[in-house]
Amino acid sequence: MAFLKRFGIDGYMMLLILTVILGAVLPVSGVGADILGYVSIFAIALLFFLYGVRMDASEVMSGMTNWRLQGLSFIATYLFFPIIGFAIAAVMRPVLGNELAVGILFLSVLPSTINSSIAFTGMAGGNVSGAICSASVSNLIGVVLTPALAALVLHQGGGVVTAGAVLKIAVQILLPFVLGQLLRPVFGSFVRKHKVITMVVDRGAILLIVYAAFSAGTVAGIWSLIPPLTLVLLFATIAVFLAIAMLAMRFIGRATGLPAPDRAALFFCGSTKSLASGLPIAAALFAPEVIGVTILPVMMFHLTQLFVCAMIAQGASRRLAAAQ
Repeated sequence: MAFLKRFGIDGYMMLLILTVILGAVLPVSGVGADILGYVSIFAIALLFFLYGVRMDASEVMSGMTNWRLQGLSFIATYLFFPIIGFAIAAVMRPVLGNELAVGILFLSVLPSTINSSIAFTGMAGGNVSGAICSASVSNLIGVVLTPALAALVLHQGGGVVTAGAVLKIAVQILLPFVLGQLLRPVFGSFVRKHKVITMVVDRGAILLIVYAAFSAGTVAGIWSLIPPLTLVLLFATIAVFLAIAMLAMRFIGRATGLPAPDRAALFFCGSTKSLASGLPIAAALFAPEVIGVTILPVMMFHLTQLFVCAMIAQGASRRLAAAQ
């Protein structure tokens, strides 16, 4: 396991990969799938309730004073990424098919990661407080902005966002988050003292959603619809997408004259996408029989970004240690 951690593969990533395999090999159907669906809905609501409880509004507001970093991070997440995603999806749609192309579009409008981008920024000696603000605000805005942008990209991809889907997002995600913010004075100190609760719910909810999604996809026969060559092409497409994002963040950070700590925060916040926020929104937007295919680009991007970011952050950490 120590060898794998050097390459960014920890126990949770192994569980994530095993969950995908389990959903493909031992899918659940019928009454079991219905029960799993209700459990997943509860887990999603609890997850965003805890997000609301643990996000300190005053901390977010104070971090917003770094206008250049926050502005560039926002532009990267909600303007640069969607433009590049739209171009890549348009080029690859004839090769990958409509569902995977829509998945790439959906990936492009997701907010930045929170935990991993902050952790990697700290590891690389970057501006941790700036990263906390950037990632938090990105996800806070993403609760509203991502579904709105998803409505546009789904329209372009031939999909439809119904009023029921919007209501489902509000009930599952926005309402619990608002309740968490309102009840923060009551539960805030408890959640801060027992961070393991948030971690278990966070990771457990993702594992549940991943299993439910890939299980439903397996029952619907998605794996027979995606040839091995298409999976290889999808991985290559995702790798190119991530490389473009990372190179752009490095160029923009230097071109705008950001100090090195801010460049690190921009790099890790501006080039990553959140699986934790993406899967619940996808579960509300997409039909069960197609969600497994649609979120495949998100899953693949998430695993790839963790792997690459871990190597980059560890390399920066070693260089800092050598310089000191």
